[in-house]
Amino acid sequence: MNFDDTPEEAAFRAEARRWIEANAPRHLEAELKRASFASSGIESEDPMAASKAWQKKKAEGGWACLHWPKEYGGRAATPIERVIFGQEEGVYGALSGPFIIGHGMCGPTVMTWASEDWKRKLLPPLASGEEIWCQLFSEPAGGSDLAGLRTKAEPAKDGSGDWIINGSKVWTSGAQHSQWGLLITRTDPNVPKHKGLTMFFLRMDSPGVEVRPIKQANGQSGFNEVFFNDVRIPDSQRLGAVGQGWEVSLTTLMNERLSIGSGMSNGFPELFRYCLEAEIDGKPAVDDSNVRSKLAQFAVRQSGLKYTGMRAITALSKGQTPGPENSIGKLVAGANMQDLSMFALDLQGQAGVAWDEDSPQNGRFQGMLMRSPATRIEGGSDEILRNIIGERVLGLPGDIRVDKDVAFKDIPTSGRTKA
Repeated sequence: MNFDDTPEEAAFRAEARRWIEANAPRHLEAELKRASFASSGIESEDPMAASKAWQKKKAEGGWACLHWPKEYGGRAATPIERVIFGQEEGVYGALSGPFIIGHGMCGPTVMTWASEDWKRKLLPPLASGEEIWCQLFSEPAGGSDLAGLRTKAEPAKDGSGDWIINGSKVWTSGAQHSQWGLLITRTDPNVPKHKGLTMFFLRMDSPGVEVRPIKQANGQSGFNEVFFNDVRIPDSQRLGAVGQGWEVSLTTLMNERLSIGSGMSNGFPELFRYCLEAEIDGKPAVDDSNVRSKLAQFAVRQSGLKYTGMRAITALSKGQTPGPENSIGKLVAGANMQDLSMFALDLQGQAGVAWDEDSPQNGRFQGMLMRSPATRIEGGSDEILRNIIGERVLGLPGDIRVDKDVAFKDIPTSGRTKA
């Protein structure tokens, strides 16, 4: 690939830079420089309000969801132009955190599977940040086996054609802030588990929906439990055919792994700066050969993630759908975040135990370490991703699945009620 801008791309970059310089919230720049994968870094005002204000301004200027069609709130830009804008947006891109799931996962799924009327109704307010979406997939008893979900969707008995939902989801990011959610359910327990699923979207303020935030180790509550008690959903809010939910979910999952892997803060620039500032035996840490060796390893990983991401961008620029190879970026990025933050805290010594405004790098690496275990689970655990890469990218033999042709209701359970 040639990474130099074409004349058209250079002109686009100049236009984006002028707009950002004229409109960016400069008063937040210092705080945003402290942003990490766990936090926007904003403390002087409501982070959600700041994020919505910046997203609204981008939408009004024609810079929101650049690659989406104009009628859905985008700009019909090329994938490369989207990357260029992200490069020019710089630290202000941290304000996009609340919209990553909606813009990167739910939006593409709605765009692929919803009716034209629903697309025109749902996508523009999603692009502008007016509405936030969440992804209602994982369940307490399912672990990493999404197809093992037990939330039921049954036809309403009043003949209305609506569906009645009962069950629960867990680890739902941003549910407490969301107006809409993508919901995958089981509609037929009499067929193998991957075939009896159906996807819906619903208002999160629907009667019978309860959201309970989960307190995390890093002090935040980004994840939630969500409970459904006789929630009614119109059939018009179904995505795909009845029983086609697994296929629909793959659209979401492929975009999810691309979004998580490409959007994850790797922390390497901050670690390098810290190694220039920190001392070992009275000398800069970077002078230590062991430190330089570790920095070299992290630099190689960062480079690999960058160019693997560029491969995905190239595929998108050719009109291709994100594929299983995007699991590579997510797998490496999650482990890299954990390894890098642990190394940084080792360099801090006893100071690494503290986590406050006086901590080195404002506690960035402490926050990364507390958040990093979740990155190795969400969007597919490390084990799931390795299977995907082995089977679908490298062509290795698949795992033995004894339940492949067994009806879901007949799959043995331990301490659980059958569907």
